[in-house]
Amino acid sequence: MPTAKTNEIETYYERHGNGQPLVCIHGAWTDHRLWNPQLDALGEDHEVIVYDVRGHGNTGPSAERRYTMELFAADLKALVEELGLEHPIICGLSLGGMIAQTYATRYGDSLRGLVLADTAVSTTLTFRDKLTRLAFPGWAMRGTVRLLGPPKYVDVAYWLAKVTRGEDWFGRDENVRAYVRETMSSFDSTEFNKIFRAIYDFRQVALASIQVPTLVLNGEHESRSVFTHTTHMERVVPDVRTAVIPDAGHTSNMENPAAFNHEVLDFLSMITE
Repeated sequence: MPTAKTNEIETYYERHGNGQPLVCIHGAWTDHRLWNPQLDALGEDHEVIVYDVRGHGNTGPSAERRYTMELFAADLKALVEELGLEHPIICGLSLGGMIAQTYATRYGDSLRGLVLADTAVSTTLTFRDKLTRLAFPGWAMRGTVRLLGPPKYVDVAYWLAKVTRGEDWFGRDENVRAYVRETMSSFDSTEFNKIFRAIYDFRQVALASIQVPTLVLNGEHESRSVFTHTTHMERVVPDVRTAVIPDAGHTSNMENPAAFNHEVLDFLSMITE
């Protein structure tokens, strides 16, 4: 099982294809398999590197008591250096997009491009974001996870997402839903909550300092608040383009891989010519 020493942990990774390196960061409580629908298409002209973020998958838990986006980004920086990747393109979905934003603002000199999918710039950007935090305070949500355990909490989260974000937010593909539910339910309460807290505490980074071409993608059925975040990025990020993936929700890369891959490949062809 290939691993690389990243700070004090061993990070699991895989390399597919050849060419300009493209590092893909999965969403919260999933793993590197999230990117399986991209490996063949993007690996024809690029080396696609997928890995399991600290606390997830084959990388597994760590002794760190608290996770932050800065810690996740530092892990990614260490992985890039350990693998000898020169000017990689970073692609992140959801939590992965938050890590990618943090990486781009801290280590932007080493970047070639940035792809952000179905992600937010902060958990406090809009009035709706702030209202959600008031209705569902972090301490209460973490307590619920400890009380119910991740499997039962995931059932509640799916129901809540259906009520607040719509039936199609988790996608219409039952195989995708099953994969996400399986991975989310596999965590213990401690690791689940450390990841949850990193997301809950995420604040807007210096987006205006991102100096590389940036692509922002959202599934057609993504939540309205995330589209508001995308509009904010359009205003702030200097070199940005956006696209919508039809017939897809939050995991747009898995729900409509053909459309997702097309948009990414078109973007990559522009920035690697």
